[in-house]
Amino acid sequence: MTSCHLIRSGLRIVLVSALSCTLLPAQNPPAPAPPAGGGQQGGGQTGAGNPGAGRPGGQQPGQQQPGQQPGQMPGRNQQDPFSEMQNRPVFLSGKVIMDDGTPPPDSVVIERVCGSVVRPEAHTDSKGRFSFQLGQNQAMMADASMSSIGDPIGAAPGRGGGMMGPSGRGISERDLMGCELRANLAGFRSEPVNLSGRRALDNPDVGTIILHRLAKVEGFTFSATSAYAPKDAKKAFEKGSEAAKKKKWADAETNFQKAVDTYPKYAAAWYELGLVHQQQQKLEEAKKAYQGSIQADGKFVTPYAQLARIAGAEQKWPEVAEYTSKVIKLNPYFSPDIYYISAVANFNLQKFDAAEEDAREALKLDAQKKNPRANHLLGLILAQKEKYPEAAENMRTFLKRVPEGPDAENVKKQLAEVERRMGASSTAQGQKPTP
Repeated sequence: MTSCHLIRSGLRIVLVSALSCTLLPAQNPPAPAPPAGGGQQGGGQTGAGNPGAGRPGGQQPGQQQPGQQPGQMPGRNQQDPFSEMQNRPVFLSGKVIMDDGTPPPDSVVIERVCGSVVRPEAHTDSKGRFSFQLGQNQAMMADASMSSIGDPIGAAPGRGGGMMGPSGRGISERDLMGCELRANLAGFRSEPVNLSGRRALDNPDVGTIILHRLAKVEGFTFSATSAYAPKDAKKAFEKGSEAAKKKKWADAETNFQKAVDTYPKYAAAWYELGLVHQQQQKLEEAKKAYQGSIQADGKFVTPYAQLARIAGAEQKWPEVAEYTSKVIKLNPYFSPDIYYISAVANFNLQKFDAAEEDAREALKLDAQKKNPRANHLLGLILAQKEKYPEAAENMRTFLKRVPEGPDAENVKKQLAEVERRMGASSTAQGQKPTP
């Protein structure tokens, strides 16, 4: 949890545990292909010698069920005569390419976007292809909801609606109204695929999703050096990745080390080696591996982000500011979290203008409003700058989203102090105190 202390000389913040060793997710395997045919699941077949087989309670043709209205079709939802069709599984497939026609250089997350709600559904394979059943990738659901610096305080894995439709009944055709399918790769804009009106029995192929490089982006979440890795290095990398998925950290470490020994410019392998060290709490070794990744490819942004997180846990604020500044310069679209971490560093360095700019950018990029801490932080920054009304507004926003718990109690005390100062300031200016 964050540790925020309100003292008479002003508001100070030390967000150590929020920054401590947060691991960026390693590349996930592509989603399995749907079963051939995409037919309706469940339900018995009607036997040729039993005309009642497959009907509820062995009902015979023309027999009315208890509670069934005259003329109503048996086995259907009384509220929705088309519920049987609505609840059929929806399969989707397609491919992702760059705007120059090449496959993506890294695995891409396929997301379902419904208004402001974004749900990860699948990953592409090495050729940019994807195939999945909507709402069934529970592993990605857990990854997306695991507590991190950008998650709501107190959020538990699997909360927040998850991948399910209303009442946990899975994804239906009705749930796709106003939804789009997009590819997510930091630094690129995805052409959307409209899902409204799509039916379970439609051709699952949605076609090709094209990614366009955004302006002012020099760094990426993948390394170009991977394409030049020799066969032995790639083989060791693949073995290390498989071991890491199984949490066999010693085997993963051995293979990633072999990959970088074979090919010292293998930035992705250096990065994965750093993650494995970090999982084992070998932070000094992790730092060296991340630095090795940066030396191999200075435009690979993810190792900078991990170094910023480690430095934040150690309260080395100048280092945090340095690493986050590098990420933002290379890829300003990398993550709202990186702006939040930068704001924390600048706040602790008493660079309040820079901290305010970073905190506002973190909130601007956080379309799903995953990180209420950014509102809290902005409130503290504005209070330090004696902008009490807006400071109070941001603290109240935090409390609306996190109404209970130790963090909420701290913020309530801070809000009371801000309101007291706001009232005192109004009184000193001969104005009526703000209630």
